[in-house]
Amino acid sequence: MADPYGFLKHTRAEAKKRPVAERVADWNEVYLDLDQQTRDSEVRTQATRCMDCGIPFCHSGSAGCPLGNLIPEWNDLVRRGDWELASERLHATNNFPEFTGRLCPAPCEAACVLAITPDAGGAVAIKRVEQTIADVSWEQGLVRPTQAQVSSGRKVAVVGSGPAGLAAAQQLTRAGHEVTVFERDDRLGGLLRYGIPEFKMEKKVLDRRLAQLRKEGTKFVTGCEVGVDLTVEQLRERFDAVVLAVGALRGRDDTTTPGRSLEGVHLAMEHLVPANRACEGDGPAGIDAAGKHVVIIGGGDTGADCYGTAARQGAASIVQLDQYPQPPSQRDDARSPWPVWPWVLRTYPAHEEAGERRFAVAVEEFVGDEDGHVRQIKLRKVRVEKDASGRRKVVPMSEEVELLPADLVLLAIGFEGVEHMPLLDGLGIPLTSRGTISCGSDWQTTAPGVFVCGDAHRGASLVVWAIAEGRSVANAVDTYLTGSSDLPSPVIPNQLPLAVV
Repeated sequence: MADPYGFLKHTRAEAKKRPVAERVADWNEVYLDLDQQTRDSEVRTQATRCMDCGIPFCHSGSAGCPLGNLIPEWNDLVRRGDWELASERLHATNNFPEFTGRLCPAPCEAACVLAITPDAGGAVAIKRVEQTIADVSWEQGLVRPTQAQVSSGRKVAVVGSGPAGLAAAQQLTRAGHEVTVFERDDRLGGLLRYGIPEFKMEKKVLDRRLAQLRKEGTKFVTGCEVGVDLTVEQLRERFDAVVLAVGALRGRDDTTTPGRSLEGVHLAMEHLVPANRACEGDGPAGIDAAGKHVVIIGGGDTGADCYGTAARQGAASIVQLDQYPQPPSQRDDARSPWPVWPWVLRTYPAHEEAGERRFAVAVEEFVGDEDGHVRQIKLRKVRVEKDASGRRKVVPMSEEVELLPADLVLLAIGFEGVEHMPLLDGLGIPLTSRGTISCGSDWQTTAPGVFVCGDAHRGASLVVWAIAEGRSVANAVDTYLTGSSDLPSPVIPNQLPLAVV
């Protein structure tokens, strides 16, 4: 059993980062590449802090991990140094733990019993343990192709190669179906490839997992927009079932602020995608922050990705703006009691590298020069309120207007759902008022034999939810094709994380 005194003997320790001056000079991952012995020893110590609680909220689908990762089990196996069995238990619930270990914000840690009070020393470093198990699994050759023993004779098309689509494809391939993944981009991975910066996850991590899927039998077609290059009629004729994992890539824009049409004002993905393509060797990014005063509007993950990208491109200055007040450094039990996701200030490695963050402010106007290029923004202090109907409104708090230099403005204010595409029109599938694709309890859309998962169904969300939905839709498709399924189904379509409303 776990060491019940582990959290008293050891304090929480995050992975060490490379020096700022070093990491902003390249695109490699920000964390130190420790020698294996040191890394494994540190992580085993962190795993020892896990108490194997009687009720482990960390892998609760409502409060912690929607994948149902068996966290106390593999924490104890790591504590004992049994990496092979830890790898087996981790991969039993998670197809891609090296993705979640790097990219997931870790709701499991927010739900850890040791996160109830700061007196316990902080949550177990679950995310760090998970990533290390995954990395050790690759280093020791523990990740092997799992090929189906019997073919079902059924064919499945998966549209989209992000984490949801890849998880669904791998599960269905292992169940014996012939799976083809279609990706409209020139490379596989969806937002994992072109949305997530290299310094958060080097793409060799993605490529080695794609190689595993290929060896298992999953087929991939790139540069193909389903509904255009492959018509809906051809899709229906060639495949017995279709999984839509097309993401929610329609970026939210700001069309009301004066000056939005000025050159130099862009949606965040217009900056991130070319930067990632440049890292892939496709040539210089078309939108480059080098030598520019950069203003990022939006305080979330995408804004932080733009922040780190601008720093590596050599921005003259970086300011990130958030309309909401600065959150507290520790959980406020009155507002977000344990084990719900806490409202706290989240500082990403990028925020340590350059620039500043401003809270409770909003842009009143983008100001341009005589050539129509943005050069300044007018900024005002604000408060976010709700009107009588519950709609959010931004209220100015002062008559004072501040001018900030701005040669490049990036709008990282969220996503509005699935892009409008011929595929959906051809299948007769409408979007909901939230811009997503709805489904029944069996993950099936209004089009028979067509299923949906990931951000396309849930809206822009976490990588861990995408994988969980991909695994669950695989169970539904397998049942649809064969009458029953032994594949795991960790979540249901209408499942939501525990939250204070």
